[in-house]
Amino acid sequence: MAWRALQHFGSEAPSALAGTHQVRFASSGPLMELLDAASSLVKRPPLAYPTHVPLNGLEKGALALLSLWGAFRDPRRGDLVAASGETTGLPALHAMRNRMLASETGRRILLERPLVTDEVVAPCWDMPEHTFGGQYARFMGSRGFLASGRPPCRFIDDPELAYVVTRARQVHDFWHVLFGCHTNAFGEVALKAVEFVQTGLPMTGLAVLAGEWRLSSEDRALLNSQFLPWAVRAAARAPDLMCIYYEQHFGEPLEELRLLWRIEVAPSAPQNTQSAPRQRAAEPAAV
Repeated sequence: MAWRALQHFGSEAPSALAGTHQVRFASSGPLMELLDAASSLVKRPPLAYPTHVPLNGLEKGALALLSLWGAFRDPRRGDLVAASGETTGLPALHAMRNRMLASETGRRILLERPLVTDEVVAPCWDMPEHTFGGQYARFMGSRGFLASGRPPCRFIDDPELAYVVTRARQVHDFWHVLFGCHTNAFGEVALKAVEFVQTGLPMTGLAVLAGEWRLSSEDRALLNSQFLPWAVRAAARAPDLMCIYYEQHFGEPLEELRLLWRIEVAPSAPQNTQSAPRQRAAEPAAV
């Protein structure tokens, strides 16, 4: 880089103003920090994991703006929702990882990095209906969803933060079961409000705003008067949802787990119990 050459020159070349005095450029300080920051805008990081797409700072900024606009206009575009979540959520992801590191179960999850795949949840299909796993299988089967259907993380450079994003996406359907939120537009917006309070990810807040914009005035009034207050209360009451090893509780009764984890189920309303389409009405689930 040009400034590295200047730094080398400044440390080697004698000054023209004094025979014995040499000009040296500081190897650290505001100037070098500014130059390093400028370098990060045009220099791509190395490949960090199989699905990683390295981008420089300028490319990430452009992707963030375009994907945010596209996701707001059409929340069904899961690729845009995922890209905007990855390019705007770094501070929240750092905080999520720090909370996981402060929890014994969270540290274990980060160490083992379990993935929610079709193979992992396969035993749920043979579990009694009253169990967490049985209810999850019923939830997924009635909608034609696959556990392995979540998009991979691509635009986060830190592999551990990339896993945090992956984990949040993969356990989203567990939260649907625990909180009793439907997968129609209304239910997704209500659950996204819970996620926003729990995680602080900007994309979850944007999903709530975009979802409200698409609801009817009647549904919007119900959401604001009952479901958003419930979401704030339920999210604050529950433990950190990222620090639960859900896969180890499939065989336990769902109601007992709700009590254990202080889960407050969503209010009963027709908007949250409509017949589910084969595909999510407004899919903001991929943070």
